[in-house]
Amino acid sequence: MDNNTKVVKQAKQKKINKIKIILSTIALSSCLLLGGLFLNMDKMAGAAKIDNNKEIGAFMIHEPTIKYGFVLDTFHVTQSEIQANQFLSDLLLQYKVDYIDIDQLVQKTNDIFDVRNFRVGKPYMILNTDTTTAADYFIYEPSVYNYLVYDLKNHSVEKVEREIITKIESAAGIIESSLWQTMIDNNLSFELTAEMEDALAWSIDFHHIQKDDRFKLIYERHYIDGKPVGIGEIKGAYFKNFDNEFYAFYFENDVHSGFYDLEARPMEKAFLKSPVKYSRISSRYNLRRFHPILRRTKAHLGTDYAAPYGTPIFAVADGVVTKATRSRGNGKYVKIKHDGVYQTQYLHMSKFGEGIKPGVHVKQGETIGYVGSTGLATGPHVCFRFWKNGRQVNHLKEDLPPPEPMPKKDIPRFNVLKDTLKKQLDMVQFEIKDKEPISSGEQVLEQDSTASSNP
Repeated sequence: MDNNTKVVKQAKQKKINKIKIILSTIALSSCLLLGGLFLNMDKMAGAAKIDNNKEIGAFMIHEPTIKYGFVLDTFHVTQSEIQANQFLSDLLLQYKVDYIDIDQLVQKTNDIFDVRNFRVGKPYMILNTDTTTAADYFIYEPSVYNYLVYDLKNHSVEKVEREIITKIESAAGIIESSLWQTMIDNNLSFELTAEMEDALAWSIDFHHIQKDDRFKLIYERHYIDGKPVGIGEIKGAYFKNFDNEFYAFYFENDVHSGFYDLEARPMEKAFLKSPVKYSRISSRYNLRRFHPILRRTKAHLGTDYAAPYGTPIFAVADGVVTKATRSRGNGKYVKIKHDGVYQTQYLHMSKFGEGIKPGVHVKQGETIGYVGSTGLATGPHVCFRFWKNGRQVNHLKEDLPPPEPMPKKDIPRFNVLKDTLKKQLDMVQFEIKDKEPISSGEQVLEQDSTASSNP
């Protein structure tokens, strides 16, 4: 090999080696670059995640509005209340539903809900996907416990019962002026007051309660969507009237459901203490009362309960109506024979209860008439008269016959319930005025239930 050829080969080899070095350098740089890039990308991704989370946390996400089982955001929504003299046809014609469709809807759904029962002030909603065509749904809410969904396209209706959560709660109070005022002062409902009166009506004359009388209650409260909607049953009650203490416990057996005392004796007596609720005694049994209209002394052989016009008057015991008529002095009145010993009479009614006439059997607590001021009366009240063996007596001083006792076989089960409720009642603290409330309204225990129907 001559020198020229050798020089040429060496030059080529140097060139090749130089290229290899350049390529290796490029490859190494690429690896380093890619490695750094991936590392940075991972860091950037982590940073991006943090930033996105921050953005998501700060971003106002629009949650869908759901009511009556519909996503309202997908509809054109109209909400209002039933107006006076407004009928279903009046409503739906406004939303392009024609008479034929309305009539078909009424005919097909009348067995589920009679549209004649729409009530003024009750809420309704119209849902429409396209306001240029007839509405899709009409929703009516007759009560807080249920609602009706009318499918206007398919002429059908569904009655939906809302889920009711029932909680067991407690309450307590000390009478300052009146029972009703005490309930108001303790943020307790009139409904709960009425339930308590029902539980103790046979043992306590609520027209004779006094300052410093006190009560405790264990009762059910109903909730829908976290909001209180009503009162259920009272489970246990305590009332101290003067120096007398009364306990009442709700118990059910095969033949009876009602309240019993500490000795398993029924609280329900043969006669109620009063023929009206939410009233006051305006005049008592008095053999030498000065008559406000006749202006002379005349025996008052009854007890007057003053109450607003139209207040229901109840039969104080089971019996048969012997009179439902009117006289100059008594006005409209009803007389009831309960047995061979006792009769009662209710005077000055504004009108009789539905179906009340001579010969009709009535049950204790049944409405027989309504408070008025017919006859010789200066204002709305019921004069309640009580006969024993044909002679008018003061019913508030009568020792009336006891009820039937609880069956012996049920007493052990009742005692378990009684002991539990009494312990809970005894633990409830009274609310002291001008101090923080102690335990009043305290939740004792909870239970869930779904009601199928409610009034």
